[in-house]
Amino acid sequence: MRVVVAEDQFLMRDGLTRLLTAHGFEVVKVVDNGPGTLRALIELQPDVAIVDVRLPPSFTDEGLRAALEARRQVPGLPILVLSQYVEQLYARELLADQAGGVGYLLKDRVFNEDHFVEAIRRVAVGGTALDPEVVAKLLGGRGNDTPIARLTERELEVLALMAEGRSNSAIAQRLYLSEKAISKCTTSMFAKLDLPGTEDDNRRVLAVLAFLNS
Repeated sequence: MRVVVAEDQFLMRDGLTRLLTAHGFEVVKVVDNGPGTLRALIELQPDVAIVDVRLPPSFTDEGLRAALEARRQVPGLPILVLSQYVEQLYARELLADQAGGVGYLLKDRVFNEDHFVEAIRRVAVGGTALDPEVVAKLLGGRGNDTPIARLTERELEVLALMAEGRSNSAIAQRLYLSEKAISKCTTSMFAKLDLPGTEDDNRRVLAVLAFLNS
């Protein structure tokens, strides 16, 4: 599986390259700036790209903007954002792309090597990988007059895990609840959000992401 890594910090770049290589990935390009990221993604069209948000020259949102532009030119190009920051405007635009193959993880919340590698592979095959903290921050900008304000604290927690790509069974295990309780919670949540309920995991995630961008 061919990977492009866009990261400006040397130790992070080196660590990612070593980890990916150890797990059988082929790192075809490592870049440390926004313009170089865009060129590499368009020219190489990797199986998946791991991109930091803040890259030179201005260290604001070059990486995320490069990823968005690359997906405009190469629809469905798998992108996993790995950053310390949640850039809300562009993150919503990226995550709402119904072509799939997107992810957003926070560096300081990647605790498990196997889970991280699984997230990369999931994005590469068109799935979604979201840190619940990213979802929570995107939802946090909502006003009190929006449907999201109708959700209980538990429903928000379930929504975040659902947007991470988890099934009802996986959410139940994570929250130490029964699968029946999670099913009841998701039914209530979808009704409050005016979203169609479905047992298809991918469609559920797409519904959540579409809502985040509404």
